[in-house]
Amino acid sequence: MKKASQEGYRSRAAYKLLEIQQKDRILQPGLTVVDLGAAPGGWSQVAQQLTGTQGQVIALDILAMDPLPGVTFIQGDFREGETLERLRELLQNQLVDLVISDMAPNVSGMKAVDQPRAMYLCDLALDLAREVLKPGGELVVKVFQGEGFDQYLRDLRGAFAKVTTRKPKASRPRSREVYLVARNYNV
Repeated sequence: MKKASQEGYRSRAAYKLLEIQQKDRILQPGLTVVDLGAAPGGWSQVAQQLTGTQGQVIALDILAMDPLPGVTFIQGDFREGETLERLRELLQNQLVDLVISDMAPNVSGMKAVDQPRAMYLCDLALDLAREVLKPGGELVVKVFQGEGFDQYLRDLRGAFAKVTTRKPKASRPRSREVYLVARNYNV
C-alpha cells in the first residue's frame, strides 16, 4: 500500500489491473467501463487514466468512495432495482465495452462459507455483464479457485469467445485469487 500511495493510487489493487492491462490491453481511449465493487477506487483510477477524457468510467460499490476526477460513482447494491436504474440512466440505453470486478466478500475464514460467497459475486458480475455489455465486449473478474470455479469458467466460455486466466504478480502468492479475462462477448 505504501508504494501505491507514493505513486498516487488509492490501493495496491491498481497494480493488478495494470499487469492485466500490460498483457491483455483491455483498456483503450474512449471505452465505456463499469467497475463493480470499486471502493476505494484503485481500478477506477487506472480505468479512467487509460480511457481518457473520451472514455466513461462508472464505478459502483455498496461502500462509500471518495470522488475521483472523470469517474461517476454510484453508491448502492447493484442487485437492487434502484441502483441498476441509476446505472441505466447514466448509460442512456448505451451498452458498455468493459465490465471489471475486483469484488470479494467479507471473509469469515471458513472456506465452506467464503468460497460460495465469492462465487456468488462472480455470478452477479457475469449477470450484469450480460445485461450491459455490447457484442464483442469484455469482462475482467476476480475469482477464487475452489468449489464452483470450474463451472464458472464453463459459463464464461459459453458467453465469450476467449477466456484467459491471469495471476498478477501483485497478488499474494499464497492467495487463491486469479483474474479471468473474458473477451469478445457473444450476445
